[in-house]
Amino acid sequence: MTTGILSFGAYIPRRRLSRSAIYATNAWFAPGLKGLSKGERAIADWDEDPITMAVEAARDALTGIDRATIAETILASTTFPFADRQNAGIVKEALTLSDNSGTMDVGGSLRAGTTALLHALGSSDGRSRLCIAADLRLSRPASEAELLNGDSSAALVVGQGAVIARHCGSHTVSVDFVDHYRAAGSDYDYGWESRWIRDEGYHGVLVDALKSGLAVLGTQAADIDRVIIPLVMRGAVASVAKKAGFRDGAAADVLLEQVGDGGAGHSLLMLVAALEAAKPGEKILLVGFGQGVDMILLEATDALLDLPARRGVAGSIARRSPDSNYARWLFHRGQLDLERGMRAESDLKQPATALWRERKGVMGLVGGRCTRTGTVQFPKTEISVNPNDHARFTQEDYPLAERRATIVTYTADSLSYTPAPPLYYGLIDFEGGGRMKVEFADVEEGDVEVGRELEMVFRIHAVDERRNFKRYFWKAAPAATEA
Repeated sequence: MTTGILSFGAYIPRRRLSRSAIYATNAWFAPGLKGLSKGERAIADWDEDPITMAVEAARDALTGIDRATIAETILASTTFPFADRQNAGIVKEALTLSDNSGTMDVGGSLRAGTTALLHALGSSDGRSRLCIAADLRLSRPASEAELLNGDSSAALVVGQGAVIARHCGSHTVSVDFVDHYRAAGSDYDYGWESRWIRDEGYHGVLVDALKSGLAVLGTQAADIDRVIIPLVMRGAVASVAKKAGFRDGAAADVLLEQVGDGGAGHSLLMLVAALEAAKPGEKILLVGFGQGVDMILLEATDALLDLPARRGVAGSIARRSPDSNYARWLFHRGQLDLERGMRAESDLKQPATALWRERKGVMGLVGGRCTRTGTVQFPKTEISVNPNDHARFTQEDYPLAERRATIVTYTADSLSYTPAPPLYYGLIDFEGGGRMKVEFADVEEGDVEVGRELEMVFRIHAVDERRNFKRYFWKAAPAATEA
């Protein structure tokens, strides 16, 4: 059977920080950054990280896909929240995938996204795999990276059958070309001189790899309809594409103006954008660059026309919320120390025993449904909450994460501590039954009202700074309106 991509999805945080706002603050110190101050970059909120972004991209990719068919979840990133706790395992729990499925973390290079995809495409057991890449990279204030980077995630379901993009071959070159690096335990990348990177890395290593790889794949550069080269240096993609022999207009947009460089996930994000616009029969060459080069040749199929609607890159870009509060973003990234007050001093320890015992409810938002009365509740308990029938041991698992909800009551709390005051929370009713008290995410003044439709999102609930442990849970965000 044909192996390839069965589905795709993407997630770009709603907030887009204006690069001009960043430059305006730092121009006194780094006036040379003015040329990079156009457009905006996607910024994750305080309660987002590579894991939460990966979950949202995966949910998008799983639209129309039976989750029971996923045999493995592969997560690629250079900024994993945990060094010794499998990050892909957290994503698997949030997606309520089978305990009999595998998980894998892939990192160590900005090529990690394409490396993960190569693993998925190369698996020979015929089962479907979920390949996700996400990055949230810190950058020093007043640096080029601060202006060029962007937070995002992309996901692909890979397998056999009615693929939307057929895998036509792959090629990899591995060389220890150190254009940048980040030592273990460090917060920031150290980058080398950009002109040398362009001449030796892009025009040398990358162009040579493209030429040799195309020969191995048995195709010509002129036959490629879309080539995805995830380089954000000004003019780099155009010059590389020209030197490698690709025709004018074949190079895909790098999404710099709207998103920024998404790190390990940027190549897959660009692939999702390319698939959204592709026509059956088009040949797409996906390139990953980072201590070597990955090349993956794909051909769009007629099945692409039947793919169910999803958010994708286009929907994520359209759902932008302009932001110019540079100080708030620095605070949320831990780069600006503000006085948080005594209310922020509570102990947020997460007992591992409770997390294990309640993992379906906490990580997957799985409630209960009484098989006798149909009553839905969260959390799931031994006794039904139905006031007319407190049936015991009659509840079945009832996932709530993909169900819409509406606001019953709400509060905007300016006294309780939150990194993004005020703290919005309230009571919500789920479509089809079930009620819970929950925090709201992605809301501003005027966004919350009784009856407002919500969708559930996987987020950081709190951070235990004493033990350096993130606690995840589900929050409710205003539902995306239909275009």
